[in-house]
Amino acid sequence: MKKLLLTFFSLTLVVVLAACGNNNNASNSAATNAPDNGAATGSTTEPVKLVVGASPVPHAEILKAIAPLLEAQGITLEIKEFTDYVQPNVQLDEKQLDANFFQHQPYLDDQNKNNKTDLISVASVHVEPFGAYSKKIKSIDELADGAKVAIPNDATNGGRALILLAKNGLITLKDDTNIAATKADIIENKKNLKIIELEAAMLPRQLDEVDLALINTNFALDAGLVPTKDALFIEGTDSPYANILVTRQDNKDSDATKKLIAALNSPEAKAFIEEKYEGAIIPAF
Repeated sequence: MKKLLLTFFSLTLVVVLAACGNNNNASNSAATNAPDNGAATGSTTEPVKLVVGASPVPHAEILKAIAPLLEAQGITLEIKEFTDYVQPNVQLDEKQLDANFFQHQPYLDDQNKNNKTDLISVASVHVEPFGAYSKKIKSIDELADGAKVAIPNDATNGGRALILLAKNGLITLKDDTNIAATKADIIENKKNLKIIELEAAMLPRQLDEVDLALINTNFALDAGLVPTKDALFIEGTDSPYANILVTRQDNKDSDATKKLIAALNSPEAKAFIEEKYEGAIIPAF
């Protein structure tokens, strides 16, 4: 009887040990095959997304060119394109954008003043020399009395266009350095030019309707015009109207914003601007 009991207990022990061994093997197998969720080494860092508003040409093109630099630093750049000069600042102020890239400082100053916003420039990127274009004449000497001349209807670009007309002898202004000049500041107009104010984005489409149009370079490029070849006259390379990266006070010092600034002022960005636009656009850094 004792012998029988001893045999029974021995068999029971073997079964229990075997079960424990199987459980341990199963646990080890589960641990080996479990997906790596970063718990052992710390959670993986999620990419930071930056949403930047920009005019399609050249601003969005420049941003696309430097996107890989940011991607390598864990920043995903989302570019939202605008064909007007109003919404990029509105949406930036409303925090629908993290930054925008389309304007120069005088325009930003005017918008801040008129809309009671506090947007700020954090980097100068490039200069777009402003030019005059025509489908009807080959030189300004051919501009007839009473010719129709179209200029942008926003305050600073309109003033900039008038200054360019004055510097080329077509009109005389009270002050040919005043970016805020309007048609009321014209004191001499020998050719009785009919100056028409239109939304800047519309100007390339009006070339068939007017004798001369003064067009922002971004819209000229977008319309297939080559400023260095097609403009009858154009601002010099010393134009003070650098296009700027703009953001808000609350995120101007963020790590992502600093990396975006560095990318837009990088040797890679400079090389892209010089090679892509061949002098129509000039790096401002």
